[in-house]
Amino acid sequence: MDPDVQPTDEFARIAAASDSPMFIVTTCHDEERAGCLVGFGCQASIAPARFLVCLSDKNRTFRLARHASRLAVHLLGTDQYRLARLFGSCTGDEVDKFGACSWRPDAHGVPILAGVPAWFAGPITAVTGFGDHTGFVVTPDSAAGADRIAPLLTMHDVLGLDPGHPA
Repeated sequence: MDPDVQPTDEFARIAAASDSPMFIVTTCHDEERAGCLVGFGCQASIAPARFLVCLSDKNRTFRLARHASRLAVHLLGTDQYRLARLFGSCTGDEVDKFGACSWRPDAHGVPILAGVPAWFAGPITAVTGFGDHTGFVVTPDSAAGADRIAPLLTMHDVLGLDPGHPA
């Protein structure tokens, strides 16, 4: 290994080479709604089913999720760049994202976005800090769209977006 290259630089290049799917996470607490574009998410358990999604500690969705009991996770198709831009480049501190897209509340009031290939929602069953992101474990108890999943919007598809908040 080149002595001038730091291990963190190597890791950053390796991580950048992966092409993870992008998700939109939504939540609600009291009468407030929030949602953001998320690049850090993965299945964390098969039985029982668990999904880990990490939210930046700088955004409004994180601030609301800390008090919320549930999250919804939406998969995005390759044709949903506009929705990704809305939830990834605009901050809920300044923009009503839900006024700019179609959605409906689920049985618990959590926003479910219209037109996404698939989504799932459930209670937050664990929360853990990971540096500048916090991991929220969701135990899915509702879902739709497993038969509609096609090519998904990925990290490389949204590299040109300006984030609503610094990373």
